[in-house]
Amino acid sequence: MSTPHINANLGDFAEVVLMPGDPLRAKWIAETFLHDVKLVTSVRNIFGYTGYTKNNKRISVMASGMGHSSIGIYSYELFAKFGVEAIIRVGTCGAYQPDIGLYDVLIANTSSTDSNWAHQYQLPGTFSAGADFDLVLASVAAAKNKNVPVHVGNVLSSDVFYNANVDAWKKWAEMGVLAVEMESYALYCNAAKLHKKALCILTVSDSFHFKGELTPEERMNGLSRMIEIAIQAAETVAD
Repeated sequence: MSTPHINANLGDFAEVVLMPGDPLRAKWIAETFLHDVKLVTSVRNIFGYTGYTKNNKRISVMASGMGHSSIGIYSYELFAKFGVEAIIRVGTCGAYQPDIGLYDVLIANTSSTDSNWAHQYQLPGTFSAGADFDLVLASVAAAKNKNVPVHVGNVLSSDVFYNANVDAWKKWAEMGVLAVEMESYALYCNAAKLHKKALCILTVSDSFHFKGELTPEERMNGLSRMIEIAIQAAETVAD
């Protein structure tokens, strides 16, 4: 049963999916951290794989592309059409707070946004998008067990990468927002609407407070600690 964006059959995906943005990162995760891996979708070169962890838990990995619109499509179809119960986004972010360093891991228990995504629900107010609490607890515990610097809090999920207002980030930082990325809000909204589980785990790739950023190669291959944390959290809900 394929959809316009996923050429897989019902049952091809595990109940939990790790979701990086980059299709090549999805391939790297599947080949590095899973065994008995099968490619289950490749429409538009958005690769999706299903395999088994070292503890023989069945999980899937699929790319989301960039931005709310893209992850909104893929997460909705996975949740609504393929029986997926939980999606864990694994991505990168730009740090807003001065005490957050490169390669630190952020766990987004809530997501703020400058997007109009929630307008579709016609709510009489502002919707606060949040992660699944059990997945947050599992990921925090995994990070602490591995002695990985971890920060838990609110992130900004933005529609804009190159903001014409170069100081806009400061207003969010003043409100304690940890970092900026571009996908978590739509993912959390889809999960809430469809009564599913979602989590966003991020590795800091750059900072608004100091120079230096991860190279494209480091973004794709240098995120092992985050992936290990995500897999350990995923195993708590894996089939």
